[in-house]
Amino acid sequence: MPLNQLQRKAFRELATDLEGVDLGIYRRFDKDPLEPIIGLGRPDLPVGFFGRDPGRDEVRHGEPFIGAGGQLVRKTLYQYVHGKPMPDFDASLAIGRSFFWANTVPYKPIGNKAWPMKTKRRFQSLMATLLIEQWQGRSLITLGREAFLWFGIGQTRADRDRIDAFWQSSDRFEGSINIKLTTPDDRTRSFALYPLPHPSPLNATWYKHFPKLLTQRLEQLEVERVC
Repeated sequence: MPLNQLQRKAFRELATDLEGVDLGIYRRFDKDPLEPIIGLGRPDLPVGFFGRDPGRDEVRHGEPFIGAGGQLVRKTLYQYVHGKPMPDFDASLAIGRSFFWANTVPYKPIGNKAWPMKTKRRFQSLMATLLIEQWQGRSLITLGREAFLWFGIGQTRADRDRIDAFWQSSDRFEGSINIKLTTPDDRTRSFALYPLPHPSPLNATWYKHFPKLLTQRLEQLEVERVC
């Protein structure tokens, strides 16, 4: 499900004077640096993924979660759903249509660093509104620390402490936590977060374990197989 014109306009206006956008990458691929890269998906999809921000390949193709880390996610999804290895790039795009996708900030930052807190706060209400308005699901698999702790932005001190404590727990990649998001006009919805490590190849500690951890999450959420 693409953004409507009002949503696109809101993101573009917020990004107009945004510092830290990797303009070189956007120029390399002749892409508009004001255009948000958001995956979304059908509103009735039961399971979603929430990640950090787009990378080089996401800018190139205008699709989220398709770089090295995103491909690891998609390969694992394909293997789980179809019971065989993912054959090609087109198959990686196809498997993604069975899930909802979003991230903290829909623009690529310079380098491989996460956006600073002030930038995440800047886009938080728009992203929260998208999750609440565009999606009927409740189960979100978060990818990495930055994506998980994003859900503490704008929360009470007690809820931020609860979210921080959950991330510090030894079983964070096995358990889940319920949180609430609120839009600027005070609409609230509950979500269940199922955190996983960031799937980047640079994450030496967890990269090799990621497929097993994601498979366990898919089983936990009873994602349907077709094999």
